[in-house]
Amino acid sequence: MNNSVYFGIIKTNNIVKVDIMFDVEKVKDECVNWIRDFFEVNGKGCNAVVGISGGKDSSVVAALCVEALGRERVIGVLMPNGEQADIDMAKLLVSHLGIKHYIINVKDAVDGLKSALPFEASAQTLTNLPPRVRMATLYAVAQSHNGRVANTCNMSEDWVGYSTRYGDAAGDFSPCANLTVQEVKAIGRLLGLPDVLVDKVPIDGLCGKTDEDNLGFTYAVLDKYIRTGEIDNADIKQKIDRLHKLNVFKLQLMPAFNPQIETIEE
Repeated sequence: MNNSVYFGIIKTNNIVKVDIMFDVEKVKDECVNWIRDFFEVNGKGCNAVVGISGGKDSSVVAALCVEALGRERVIGVLMPNGEQADIDMAKLLVSHLGIKHYIINVKDAVDGLKSALPFEASAQTLTNLPPRVRMATLYAVAQSHNGRVANTCNMSEDWVGYSTRYGDAAGDFSPCANLTVQEVKAIGRLLGLPDVLVDKVPIDGLCGKTDEDNLGFTYAVLDKYIRTGEIDNADIKQKIDRLHKLNVFKLQLMPAFNPQIETIEE
């Protein structure tokens, strides 16, 4: 079995060849140990609380936590906003892993907050409200179950800002934040997750479009650019660079004013 993913590029005209190897098994094992170390320091005996959407990211994060901590210390939280067409995928994941789970419908909370706003909410507000309510829900579960909340974002989505600040971009620990989509998928296959979960096409859950439709480029192109700096389409490169520049603040700590206070020695 080949447990490596390659980003190989052949160059000519005396340009150096780029050849990057991703050792799936090595990275998976290191990530599992990293999760164990995190809980040893930041919550010995605590549970991992994972929001389960039925997509590859939450599936892989939950599976990594099960391998690191044992299924009895992983809690899945399914959070439909009313009717969720693909909720069967989320149910398949928690059944496959054999983990405890809750189904908490966030529609009333989302609608209640919408109706309480004393102004007409913008389209962006309405888009980001459900993930922020979901994150509040995850912390409610975690605080009642001695838990730590898992962030399920990956590097590719974070790179172009395809996440909600203080929504799905929040959490206490992040196993996949430095892994691209292709790498996350490779780990999912190694962990023995059902193919239907690993290869499920990400859909935004709002207008029925895929993530790649909304972005205007594929994750395969984005991942190759992130890891090697290589991209064939100049227009797509410009778009990726622009999105990354606009959204890089999401990956940084909140800026904090640092006053220059003088001390007086007596």
